[in-house]
Amino acid sequence: MVHSIRARLLFVICCFVALMPAIAAGQAPRREYKPPDDINYRQATILSEGVRMAAEVYCAKASGDAKLPTIIMSHGWGGQASLLRPEAIAFARAGYLVVAFDYRGWGASDSRVILTSPPPDERPDGRFTAEVLEIREVVDPLDQTNDLLNALHWVQGEPQCDTAHIGLWGSSYSGGHVVYAAARDPRVKATVSQVPALDSRFVVLAEAEREKTYSEATQRARGEIGYPPPGARVVGNLKGAPIREKMINYAPVEDAGKAPGCAMLFVLAENEELFDNREHGMAAYEKATGPKKLVILPKIKHYGVYLEARDAALKESLAWFDEHLKTK
Repeated sequence: MVHSIRARLLFVICCFVALMPAIAAGQAPRREYKPPDDINYRQATILSEGVRMAAEVYCAKASGDAKLPTIIMSHGWGGQASLLRPEAIAFARAGYLVVAFDYRGWGASDSRVILTSPPPDERPDGRFTAEVLEIREVVDPLDQTNDLLNALHWVQGEPQCDTAHIGLWGSSYSGGHVVYAAARDPRVKATVSQVPALDSRFVVLAEAEREKTYSEATQRARGEIGYPPPGARVVGNLKGAPIREKMINYAPVEDAGKAPGCAMLFVLAENEELFDNREHGMAAYEKATGPKKLVILPKIKHYGVYLEARDAALKESLAWFDEHLKTK
């Protein structure tokens, strides 16, 4: 009974892990953004499994054409890249090339699409005209981590990227994504995980949750249900329905020890109310085998890292990246 209640509670609170709610339903148009006068800013396109992702690239004008240590930023549940601009600008001013992007199906990025009917028999050169359905605003951690890894591939071709000094920054749900990516790509030299959720296996812990997860997976595989519609709010007021069967194998807490060449910083909220820090950030910190640091911001809850403790969290991030990404 206790385990069942605990698992249901974990499901509710972990689903609330989010950077910030999305600010618009459907694909957001790319609006003109005027950066501060000392910042070079441009929009870019990253391809992830053939799908266009919208990216924003920042650096200080004072850096000229110099090679720069690079930070890739990824947003959390229901967020988008435009919400990361304050941190992106601060990193750029500190001497970094910064890339932020929207996952596929979020913000200004295009979506994965599925056919609504079988393709025609005649498909010259593999091409045909079809009606498709786009998949938008679903939370699929395996797709999102693939997007992050593809952003890492993309940045290697940026003329100003110092490819030997690349870091990843993530917050809340993406605080786990950066650990997942670092464990799979040794080019990542440093990560920052703010108030991170690092284990989604709660979807199969208790019998009721396990049955729900596997039932949805079976129905989706048999075509009996599709993907949730854009803007679905199945957990509180957050946009983005989780694809539960994709969460079964998402546990970056177990990956923290698989990147010995990556320096990992975990910034936690002392009064974290959405999950147990001991099972997430603290557990990942203990497993990490490379340079590591654990910071607990006092007297704040989860969302305090974006509010009263935002400056403190940014200061920790900058100091960590400076220590581990800038050439001595």
